[in-house]
This record gives sequence, C-alpha cells and structure tokens, in this order.
Amino acid sequence: MKRLDAEIAVVGAGPAGQAMALALAASGYGVALVDIAAGPAAPATRPDLRVFALSLASIRLLGSIGAWPVPQAERVQAYRHMCVWQDDLASALRFDAGEMGWPALGYIIEHGVLQHALARRLSAQDGLQCHWGQRVQSLTHHADAVELGLEDGSGLRVRLVVAADGAASPLRQLAGLAVDRRPYGQRGLVANLRCTRAHRDTAWQRFLPTGPLALLPLAGLSGEDGSGATPACSIVWTLPDAEAERLLQAPADRFERELNEAAAGVLGDLSLHGARAAFPLARQLAQRYHHGRVVLVADAAHVVHPLAGQGLNLGFLDVAALAQVLAQARRRGLDPGAPEVLDRYARWRQGDNALAARAFTAIGQLYRMDVPGARRVRDLGHRLVAAMPALRRRLVMQAAGLAGRVPERCRAAVPAART
Repeated sequence: MKRLDAEIAVVGAGPAGQAMALALAASGYGVALVDIAAGPAAPATRPDLRVFALSLASIRLLGSIGAWPVPQAERVQAYRHMCVWQDDLASALRFDAGEMGWPALGYIIEHGVLQHALARRLSAQDGLQCHWGQRVQSLTHHADAVELGLEDGSGLRVRLVVAADGAASPLRQLAGLAVDRRPYGQRGLVANLRCTRAHRDTAWQRFLPTGPLALLPLAGLSGEDGSGATPACSIVWTLPDAEAERLLQAPADRFERELNEAAAGVLGDLSLHGARAAFPLARQLAQRYHHGRVVLVADAAHVVHPLAGQGLNLGFLDVAALAQVLAQARRRGLDPGAPEVLDRYARWRQGDNALAARAFTAIGQLYRMDVPGARRVRDLGHRLVAAMPALRRRLVMQAAGLAGRVPERCRAAVPAART
C-alpha cells in the first residue's frame, strides 16, 4: 500500500466535524481536518443569530474531548424548565430538570461560541493536522485507501473519509450517496430579542397554526453603552415561505407587534436586537450512510425539522457513535474503512435518525391539524403526560439523548458551564 498522509480525513469543520476530528485523534488515529474556512474560529465578539440547544448527551461528548466548559462560558445559558403550549398556558406541557435530579435540561449556546471552543482544542490535540482554505475537488477510491484531490492541487491519501460538510455535502455527492429530500414549504425565521420579563431559565415553545415558535433563553445582551446585560432570548419561528418573507421585510415595529402577539407575553415585551434571517426547512435523509471508504455524519446524513431543537444533538450522537465504533476497530486491528466496520455505525444511527426525523414531522402536523376533535386529542395528550411522571421522564430522557443505546462519550458527567 502507498504511504498514507493520515489514517482518517474529516471534511467539514463545523461543530460536528471538529468534534469528530478531536474524538478520533483522542482515540489514537492520525487525522486530517479539511475545511474551506481560512482558519480556526476566533473568539465570538458579537451576538450570533444561530444558536443551539445542546442536550446533556452533547455536553458530555464535548466534555470528553476537552471542549466543555467553553472559554466564553458567560455566553452560555442553562435552561432548567421547558414549557410547551398551544392556546392556554394553564394546559401547557411542563418539564423540569429538578424532577430528573439534573442541574439543567440543556444549554443554549451561540454557534460562534461553540466553534471557538472546539477550534481552541484542535491545536492542543496530538495527531491532528488541519488543512484550512481547502475545498475537496475529487475523490478516488482504491482497494485499501481513498484519495482526496484538494483545491490547491495537493492530495490526501487516507483509509477513511468522514463527510461532515453539511446538508448540501459536496463530498456526499462525490461519493454518489443519494438523499431523500422533502421540503416543508416553510422557513425558520431567527432573531435575537430583548425581553422586559426574565426568562426564568425556561425554554418556551408555542404551537401556532402556521408552525411552532420557540423562545430560547440567552445569557443576556449588553446595553448599547456596554452596560449590564438585560434579559434576552433567541427565536426560531417556523412560518410558511411567503409569511416568513413578509415578516423579514416588515418594518421592525410591525415585526415586533406580530411577534409579541404570537409569544402571548410570556417574556413581556420583545424588541429586536440586530438583524433577522430565515432559512428554508426540509426533511432530508441519506439513503445510505456509507459507500466505499466514505461515511456520513450529522447534516450530511440527515436534516430534521427544528421544532425539537435536535438537529445538532443528533449529529453529535452520530459523532460519538462513529468514534466508538472506530476506536473498537483500532483496538482489534481492523481497517477503519472496512464495510463491516462502517455497517456497525450505520445500523446504530440510521434507523434512530430516520425515526426522529419522521416523529418531528408528525408532531408538527398534529399541532397544525384543524379538524373536529383534534384540539381535544392534543389537550388529552398534554393531560396524560402531566399525570404520568414515568412517561414525562421518558420524554425528557429521549430529548436529552440518554435513551436507548447511548455512546460511551455521552455517558460521563461533566462540569456545568453556567448555572
């Protein structure tokens, strides 16, 4: 066999890609990380429109690779409670970390803060080389290796390539892995807001006829003069395409008026802090998770509806599961790109991800259903969950990524970042 430039290449340095590279390097693999970005993420300086609700499983994965607590811990917000309702807050579904004996149900973190925390670990990890400012232009399969042609004319010869390069995944396309895509005809409108009422460490979600509105607690926004932080939240508002476009273009006062009506005053008066943006929503599932010596993780493998905030959490479970399978292969002296090794990962994650994606679609449809008796069925479901602690605990465990087969890196407790 010709000389290898590394054992495994990870393409894509988003949160999932960086976590994948760190986990593999920690297991003893020689890893090459390839990304089109000019370099590793610097400390975040401005509020980010893109935020994640990290589950406890995700926090434990990050802790296992030294990326949690994050350097900018003051920008992280724990949420201890969750409230889900439709019309009447009195009949809302409520979840509480105290009922589970946990310090928090999860943590809200900005994309830039998480990216910097992971990037900071890259230079400290032995056996990890970074190829910044590079795009993969070609993929050549060999019996015992795979070769990546990079934009600058250089190449990387490795035993396995992990595609972590997002929903559009050029690497997935080069590998000939097809996806089933179902556009929802909706967009997720995101913005950061100041609140006149404290968020009380609570994540709120209201199901409206047009789609769900999530209000996620932020650590706080500084005043214009740099003064102390005021209560803040980030929204993900699911809307039909035309409605999302209308609200994107609406004057700020009109947007705030309609948003406040939708939020029903749970956080007092909401006012915009910065820009608005929207992204198209679709369910996308790869038909296969690997081909040859290429394997998919995170958004390259699956994209789900944001109503449950589980997109990155599912991706991190992929990362932890693949890292575990490959660590076991290394201990047994197996080729990491062997089909039987990659099959173990695919059997573990593909079914769970597909089930989750379809469940989120079904939940959204259930809350939008406007037929006789539908509201009574939903109210009955809320009452059943409220009256059955065991069922409520099961739902919380599922959302935390701690139900079913949990990867080893998602099991060990780690310190909290902000409580």
